[in-house]
Amino acid sequence: MAGFDEAWTAVNHRRDFEAVSSELKPLLHSVYTNLLATPVDLYALKESLAALLKYLCERGRTNTNCWAADKFFGLSEGWERDWTDQALPEDFHDVLALMGQALHDTVKAPSIAENFDCLPEQLLERVRLLEPKPRLRS
Repeated sequence: MAGFDEAWTAVNHRRDFEAVSSELKPLLHSVYTNLLATPVDLYALKESLAALLKYLCERGRTNTNCWAADKFFGLSEGWERDWTDQALPEDFHDVLALMGQALHDTVKAPSIAENFDCLPEQLLERVRLLEPKPRLRS
């Protein structure tokens, strides 16, 4: 059955003999849970995205971790629902889409990641600028 464990298994692969850090799993799980919640708590989603990107800016900045995070959002393989099916505000959607675009180039081709605004620092800055607004009830 699709869910976080299956999504994690889809991205938890060695790359260039380097394992994905075990510290990445709970950070991805937090974003996954917040993203698929009904309704989505945009404040919690912003916080979990910031924590993930801060990690990728600092001690988690490895080629394998960046590839895993990129693939996690870029392919949504194993997810119970594709995150793109969520009715997210455009600015949240844009950040998540960028995370699945060129984040994988952060370590080995940083100029490419930078050109696409996909370095963890660039993404973190975008997350910090997000302004979650409560949804109006009809």
